[in-house]
Amino acid sequence: MQHDEGVGDIAPAHNEYEREPVPAREFKSFGSFLTMYAGEHAAGTEFMIGPLFLTQGVSAFDLIVGLLLGNLLAVLSWRFLTAEVATKHRLTLYYQLERITGRKFVIGYNLLNGILFCFLAGSMITVSATAVGIPFGLEMPALDDTLPNGPLWILIVLAIGAVISIVAARGYDTVSRFASVAAPWMVAVFLACGIIALDGLGIGSFAEFWDTWNGTVNAFPVEESTRWSFWHVVIWSWFANAAMHVGMSDLSVFRYAKEASAGWATAAGMYVGHYMAWIAAALLYALYLQSPEALTYLGNGEAPPVAPGPMTYSAIGVTGLLVVIVAGWTTANPTIYRAGLAFQGIFPKASTARVTLIAGGIATLAGIFPAFAMQLLGFVATYGFLLAPVGAIIVFEHFFGTRFGLQPFWSAANGNVFNLAAFLAWVISIAVFYSISAFGGVFLSFLTAPAFLTTGVLYIVLSKLLNKKIAL
Repeated sequence: MQHDEGVGDIAPAHNEYEREPVPAREFKSFGSFLTMYAGEHAAGTEFMIGPLFLTQGVSAFDLIVGLLLGNLLAVLSWRFLTAEVATKHRLTLYYQLERITGRKFVIGYNLLNGILFCFLAGSMITVSATAVGIPFGLEMPALDDTLPNGPLWILIVLAIGAVISIVAARGYDTVSRFASVAAPWMVAVFLACGIIALDGLGIGSFAEFWDTWNGTVNAFPVEESTRWSFWHVVIWSWFANAAMHVGMSDLSVFRYAKEASAGWATAAGMYVGHYMAWIAAALLYALYLQSPEALTYLGNGEAPPVAPGPMTYSAIGVTGLLVVIVAGWTTANPTIYRAGLAFQGIFPKASTARVTLIAGGIATLAGIFPAFAMQLLGFVATYGFLLAPVGAIIVFEHFFGTRFGLQPFWSAANGNVFNLAAFLAWVISIAVFYSISAFGGVFLSFLTAPAFLTTGVLYIVLSKLLNKKIAL
């Protein structure tokens, strides 16, 4: 990796292997992936997503069983798709995609990918800011807020974003070490939050949990047309990280794995973070709904704000503030790292450290606007829908390309800078299925899998028709 003057104090001269396979000497142990995924997914998003299930009117059965199934599907996607491809070629998503689709395709895709990851990281900076703002008496954003509520909010977000960006710019090793230190503590605090919330709600048995949850959901002002069903929970939780698994973004992570079995490490993130932590955070919000402030909102037929800082502070005090701050970091760090790799694919001569700092700056600006965090369910569904189908191009070439006579890494082999077959497969699928969602009122996450499969099939068919040139 090129060492950048001006970031020498921030990023050590460590090779991130952006345009070459990761060598065996750099392979990481199963434990490093276990802690990274546990730290990333028992993190800031959990404090937002858990309560939002309650605001969508999800019943106790749909929550418990739906999350169980949806998270299993996510783990299987990581293990048998992402990790398999990653350990075969050991390339980042961006370089592997460039070799298949050509540089011009990748420039556009990487720009979209990087920006969406920055917005996701920005929502986590927002989460951390709700904790830092407590000692300053900061007014918290409401569910429908889009703009910052004052200069103090902006200053807090800028300070948090600067720290997170510096950590991410130091590369994969630093991101992984940060997660390994934070993960065990984070998991313990989420568990403690859930137990404290159960006690505060007077829940002493599973039956009481069932009745209390359903009673709280039924008392919340949710329109029937927007209530989530069992299948909403299953499909959304499966594709909450669609860009990372079926979208192949985590090729950039699992290229360091010794074996594809490292993909099972994602279960730590799914069942500790996207199961236990989501439910614990939802219970914290249910407890908050009993506070005088929340009851005032409910009495007026309004949804009380979802602000992780005040929510955890009221339950476990200062420890709650610390865990929310660190939770935002453990999600934002690897997300900004991924965004940096995306931008580095556009500017291959620039160091990863420099472009990661740029990604961190964009994420920080996004964090100023609370809309990304407050509308996280919808945003996550959208970015997964847009990015997952591109992963189908890689998956279908890897598993079916040879069987159907496709030339591996067609653009690299032929010196081609734009693979029209790949572009048309992606755009046609996105246009068709997004239109179905927009004009037919179909939940967008329901269409992610059809868009993924359609893109893959179209890529095979269009490649046979358009990519006939064979490398000399």
